[in-house]
Amino acid sequence: MLNPPLAPPVVPGGYITRRDDSGALIISLAGRLDVSAVTRLSPELDRFLVREKPGRLVVDLGHVEFMDDFGVALLVGLKKDMASWRGLFELAGVSDSIASLLSLHRFNTLGVEERVAPRRRVDLFSRLGHRVLLGLNDASYVLSFLGDTCFSSLKILRRPGSLRMGDMVENMRKVGVDALPIVALISFLLGLIMAFMSSVQLQQFGANIYVASLVGLSMTRELGPIMTAIIVAGRSGSAFAAEIGSMKISEEIDALHTMGLDPHLFLVMPRLIAALLVVPFLTLFSDVFAILGGLLVGVSMLDLTINGYINQTINTLDLFDVFWGFGKSAVFAILIAWTGCLRGFQVEGGAEGVGRATTSAVVTGIFLIILSDSLLVVILRYWE
Repeated sequence: MLNPPLAPPVVPGGYITRRDDSGALIISLAGRLDVSAVTRLSPELDRFLVREKPGRLVVDLGHVEFMDDFGVALLVGLKKDMASWRGLFELAGVSDSIASLLSLHRFNTLGVEERVAPRRRVDLFSRLGHRVLLGLNDASYVLSFLGDTCFSSLKILRRPGSLRMGDMVENMRKVGVDALPIVALISFLLGLIMAFMSSVQLQQFGANIYVASLVGLSMTRELGPIMTAIIVAGRSGSAFAAEIGSMKISEEIDALHTMGLDPHLFLVMPRLIAALLVVPFLTLFSDVFAILGGLLVGVSMLDLTINGYINQTINTLDLFDVFWGFGKSAVFAILIAWTGCLRGFQVEGGAEGVGRATTSAVVTGIFLIILSDSLLVVILRYWE
């Protein structure tokens, strides 16, 4: 900005134009640059500049008595016009009061198009390396979280009184009792579907009675524990991640650290033990309702008696099958609760991070359920 005025006084509220020796166009303004003056001057100056299209424009404010936001807007418009023609724009005769107003509005940055730096291409190896580093960081955090959980478990074994019994009972209600209706309904329908589909084939050989064996064995050993675990992962695993994640972004977990409390002992262990205690029994309820669904098909469509269906189920199953499914569901419960808490502790970025953690808890939980079930099936095959 040039301070001395470049032209003699102008009629208040008007302007004069002239060219200097270098060919620059000089516009000298005078009077008050308020809403009324700007409303009149703006279209006139726009038409004048479009006609002239100068390479360099100097606006002389040496005889301006007053300028408000509308005056600043007028100058910004002139500056934008010059920028669109790639011309130079300067101010002259700027008083202290006008300089303060322009500084308040950050005039130097207005009317200038921001140049976005070209996005650098990231090659395949860079992306691969970035993913590997993210995976290693995630693996490191998982191992650290697993170690903290194991230490918290040892603390509870040494001092059972350190476990928050109230929180554990409340989580047992949420994980087990509240999930019973949906588990019962889905298991009943699953048993009904299995019995109906298998009866289509078994009827051809007069082996209707073996529908009871198929439903009872498949639900007790495999489908009962898996379906129950998937339902719990969708309900409780996501809830654990959302609850702990919300505490993370609201800095409640940091407050626990500040108060000298162990977040794992305070948040993770009540949920983990609650799931471990109730999910196996929830699986037993699932088995019973699935068998009832098969019983409905057997009695109504296959001319089986209730007594015959139940006796065939009892003769097919033994205690090992029941306990095997019971034990598998305990493993699934630990994986679901631990994964949900892990994803909750990993939350970053506010509400969006909570949503990502909730989704990740469900997906990871179901993946671990299927993976662990596959390993257990292989173990059982070689065990028998």
